[in-house]
Amino acid sequence: MANFIFIAGYVVIGLLLQRSRQFPQNTGQILNAYVIYVALPAVVLQKIPSLTFGKELLYPALMPWLLLAVTVPVLLGLSKWLNWSRMTTGAMLIVVPLGNTSFVGFPMVEAFFGPEGIPYALLYDQLGSFFILSIYATIIAAIYSHEPGTEAKRPSAGAIALRIAKFPPFVALVIALLMRGIEYPEVMRQFIDSLAITLVPVIMVAVGFQLKFRLPQEDRGPLYWALGLKLIATPVIALAVLYGFGLEQLAVQVTIMEAAMPAMISAGALAIMAGLAPTLSAAIVGYGVLLCFITLPLWYAFIQFLLP
Repeated sequence: MANFIFIAGYVVIGLLLQRSRQFPQNTGQILNAYVIYVALPAVVLQKIPSLTFGKELLYPALMPWLLLAVTVPVLLGLSKWLNWSRMTTGAMLIVVPLGNTSFVGFPMVEAFFGPEGIPYALLYDQLGSFFILSIYATIIAAIYSHEPGTEAKRPSAGAIALRIAKFPPFVALVIALLMRGIEYPEVMRQFIDSLAITLVPVIMVAVGFQLKFRLPQEDRGPLYWALGLKLIATPVIALAVLYGFGLEQLAVQVTIMEAAMPAMISAGALAIMAGLAPTLSAAIVGYGVLLCFITLPLWYAFIQFLLP
């Protein structure tokens, strides 16, 4: 409970800094860059080498892809039924399938499950959310950011592969997997630990700094659908799929909680940069982060209630 309060406090600090003239408008992006290039790779190097490989690692690795396969047809059906614009449809296809499984997911998983849950959250994020963002989301952005009848500049397979290969947390994941069974020198271990401990406060201050809540009337309907799908429907699907594998497994519990995370900040940023309903994209991210402080504890309590 104390960790959950700390997380809320970090977000409040970010919101307060957002109103201060002492911090430039790109402070959130700078903090995000620190997390991606320093803190998150340190956590990967700290946690992954201690993983014991087994079938339970498949749950967090495969679940994001299953949820993507389910969510995309639902969104396309809703777009046709509710007559969403092309820009709105593109934004929803990018933002809704992708959860905030790192910037919000890691601190929340640690708050609920302790450090033992982080390796499974890392697998969910790095083998699921990150690849989906790098491959699927960039293609959707390329397609929907152009009007029908014009040529969309899709990223090449080589460009996508290069982006993945150069992404610092992914590089750290490869190194960490190669380091399995090898003890770090004590000084290096302490250095990695000192960097890893900065992950949660820096992430959540950055999240608070970037929260936006402006919303015009025409975006409210898609927003409600996005929040309902992201915070309620996707964890229901994950729970239904994994229930038979035994909820007492930590990997199963973490996977369900990661499925319940709000929309990914990076996905929202990608949709905004592509010009896909920028206000709606920002609102889905902002309101999702705010509401997850209510929905995530409820999901955790529900999982514990269902445990045998």
